[in-house]
Amino acid sequence: MAAPALEVAILDAPDADFAVEIEVVPSPASGPALEPESGRSTWTATVRVTYAGSAPADAAVRISTRIPADDPWFLIPGAFYGENRPADNDRIFPRFQPGASSAADHAAMVSDEWHFRADRAATPIVFCWAASGQEGVALGGSEIGELGEQSIGFAAGDGFATLSLTAPAREHPVSYYGDGVPRPAESELHRFVPGETITLVLSLHGIAADRHDYDRVLRELHRGPGAAHPAAGVAPVAPVPSAPLVSIDDAAAIAAEGLTRWHFDPDPGVLLETVGFDREVTGGDGRPVDRQAMHIGWVSGIPWATALLQHAHRTSDAEAARIARSVLDFCTAELSPSGTFWGVWYRSGGWTQSWTRHPRGLHARTLGEATDFLVRTLTTHDDPQWRAAARSNLDAMVARQRADGNLGAVHDADTGEILSWEGSAGLAWIPALVGAADWDPRYLRAAERAGDYYAAFVLGEYLHGAPEDVDLAPTSEDGYIAVMAYTALYRATRQPRWLDLARRSAEWMLTFRYSYDVLFRPLTPLGAAGFSTRGADQASSSNQHLHAYGLICTADLLDLSAWTGDSWYRDRALETVDCFRQLLPERDGDYNAYRGMITERYYQTECFQPKGMVLTLSHAWSAGVLLLACEQLLARGEAAA
Repeated sequence: MAAPALEVAILDAPDADFAVEIEVVPSPASGPALEPESGRSTWTATVRVTYAGSAPADAAVRISTRIPADDPWFLIPGAFYGENRPADNDRIFPRFQPGASSAADHAAMVSDEWHFRADRAATPIVFCWAASGQEGVALGGSEIGELGEQSIGFAAGDGFATLSLTAPAREHPVSYYGDGVPRPAESELHRFVPGETITLVLSLHGIAADRHDYDRVLRELHRGPGAAHPAAGVAPVAPVPSAPLVSIDDAAAIAAEGLTRWHFDPDPGVLLETVGFDREVTGGDGRPVDRQAMHIGWVSGIPWATALLQHAHRTSDAEAARIARSVLDFCTAELSPSGTFWGVWYRSGGWTQSWTRHPRGLHARTLGEATDFLVRTLTTHDDPQWRAAARSNLDAMVARQRADGNLGAVHDADTGEILSWEGSAGLAWIPALVGAADWDPRYLRAAERAGDYYAAFVLGEYLHGAPEDVDLAPTSEDGYIAVMAYTALYRATRQPRWLDLARRSAEWMLTFRYSYDVLFRPLTPLGAAGFSTRGADQASSSNQHLHAYGLICTADLLDLSAWTGDSWYRDRALETVDCFRQLLPERDGDYNAYRGMITERYYQTECFQPKGMVLTLSHAWSAGVLLLACEQLLARGEAAA
């Protein structure tokens, strides 16, 4: 395959005198390629732009390549997946739609052309396949280049797809800040002085017709030189300190204290979802800012009480065990009329539905995850009430499963009617069904039928709908539940098809995982702390912040490495454990928090908050998922990892 042709445009200075040199050379893969095929080539492009004018000129440089494409499919890891937002999604964020170019389209965040600042991407690269079953190309850059922050983007029209890198960064047609209100487009410029030459470096990749070929490219880039801070050969503005890491054992102790000291409320026995860092302004009880609510799973509830109970058992901590048991008792004491768990408990009104637009709706992922962890707990800590609750949930799901294996996405709390069959959230029920397979043979059969049904989402490279708060967006959490589902099926059956789906699910999930260290301004909290983003996950293309939820499948990734002999999954799992042993408050006052308070959000880009900030709320799941991963490593004898 010949190297894709490059074009260089000077933006906002059409009459200025610029000279351009382009050099494109083959670049060998830095790691072993998967199933090498002819035509999967990689090139390094060096573009030198010299300003020959007599007076300073303000301009930007855009480097592009284009291919014939009748039905293009785009991927920007962590930030954009195909159409990105289903047309009827109830949350507004950037959507690709051919031919959408009007002001009204852009006001609705719909366009046939998008350019994003590079730090929105888990790896700064944009992939494009010309059509289903056809080969494509990818164009990669770096967050920072000689002209500062850069952007990547794509456009489609007139039978072509165009991929580009722009320096300095610009966003078009609008900027996204985490809500449904588009911000004005951003257009940075560089002031060129006479005789100035700047150099921009990017990578070009030929990619196979199978869209999963992104995995090969991302592996190469992750292993490549400068991946820790891929600034195209340009050093950071100033040396960045490294945030200290606490040990695995200490991280577990800190996270457990966060749950017991801050999130547990003995009346009535819940793990409050969020707790404010600042206790002086809000008062000691924190009620003006602490969220007086608990989900049954997901952001609070059973999974993290389970992790706490595991920690208490290992450390012989009777008080932590009492707290964990009281939460599990409360969560299992009352089921919905349809036989499943409720979605959310509120202090003001008790148990009610999930966060969904469907009245009385209960979200499959939240309920499935809660049941999964309850079943896990029952293997070592049996309790009649807990077991009865788990069985009721499992029986309800088996009864509702559609003939094709779909387990439904949203269920009516009163009748059990499936209110939505859309998306792949039902994957979360598979580990629960597999975990209870020896209770009833129907459970494993139901899990396998579901595994067959949801395989199409994995093979189609478009898992979506797992978290309650972004409707049907593609998210990192969809990857987590797919990994947990297919590793559970393989663990139980040893059937190769489940192992292949587990592998592909993990590789899709890892598209959300940052492969480089974002450069923060030194006076921001993340910059001052030297926070390394490598190993953190973008929450979703809608929620563009970093989070730690990927720790939930630490053990699954370690198993996947052992089964396949591929260290990639293990290395990336441990990289995430390392990432979130940063910024842990070991003492009250550390990082403007109290010991055990762990944030949900690290802002690596301009979304929700300015880049470099952290959300000053401790989340129950943030402590719980770190505790879970640490306990999994400790149980495996990997405390030194």
